[in-house]
Amino acid sequence: MASKQKHGLGSGLSSLIPQEIDKNLLTETLEKIQKIAITNIEPSKDQPRRHFDETGLKELAESIKSHGVLQPIVVSPKADGKYQLVAGERRWRAAKIAGKNTIPAIVRTLKELEKLEVAMIENVQRVDLSPIEQALSIERLHQQFSMTYETISKKLGKALSTVNNIARLLQLPPEAIEALNTKIITEGHARAVLALKEFPEFQNILLKNCIGGWSVRQAERYVTSVKSGIRDKSEVKARVSLNTPETKALGKRLGTKVHIRRTAKGGRLEISFNNDDQLKEILDRIN
Repeated sequence: MASKQKHGLGSGLSSLIPQEIDKNLLTETLEKIQKIAITNIEPSKDQPRRHFDETGLKELAESIKSHGVLQPIVVSPKADGKYQLVAGERRWRAAKIAGKNTIPAIVRTLKELEKLEVAMIENVQRVDLSPIEQALSIERLHQQFSMTYETISKKLGKALSTVNNIARLLQLPPEAIEALNTKIITEGHARAVLALKEFPEFQNILLKNCIGGWSVRQAERYVTSVKSGIRDKSEVKARVSLNTPETKALGKRLGTKVHIRRTAKGGRLEISFNNDDQLKEILDRIN
């Protein structure tokens, strides 16, 4: 499956979420694009992205030297006559490196941006959105409206952990995102797959089995086994099963079903019974 990761949903996250700007922030009328002096633009203090890859910035700067800024940034006017950056900080930084004096920008008032923000909040709250659609909307609020996940959680009326967990779904491999979007796997399966992102080989195996019909509980037991240090693929898979030759033999002796459930440290045996009489019979056999 590792070789397929170049396909699936194309270029991965870049095909799912705009890396710099949301089209909703733009305007259809090209004449509203202005050239603004770079020195008159200030980045937002609330910008969630704090680190910008220097190599990537230099590469973008070289492209801007040759072709210019192909996509306008979005700014909001300030009372002092300057502008606050809303979207496109990477392009703004690269344009400075490239020695540009001006940059194409679309000016959006705070009122217009507030309307867009409210519309996007309402969109996240829709009950018919898939988990990935929710994650994309949350990430847009985070990246393009400079909102922290804590602020988003308050606006949505959700726990911060819930918002963080939804947003993290975008870290799934493209095949897992596609399977979740098409409802081949559930959100529970997806979270188990995500838990193994540090073990790509086992993550791929788990995803295949989830697509093949594993339950969420089986997926979680698989994750537990891998994280406990077991690296033998057949042993890891065996630990997912509720039944072993030993449990079958014990179940036959006790006259009931016996299951084994592995945990990070050891596990537990589950002996089933239908009523008190059967429980007494099982205890008598054990004694």
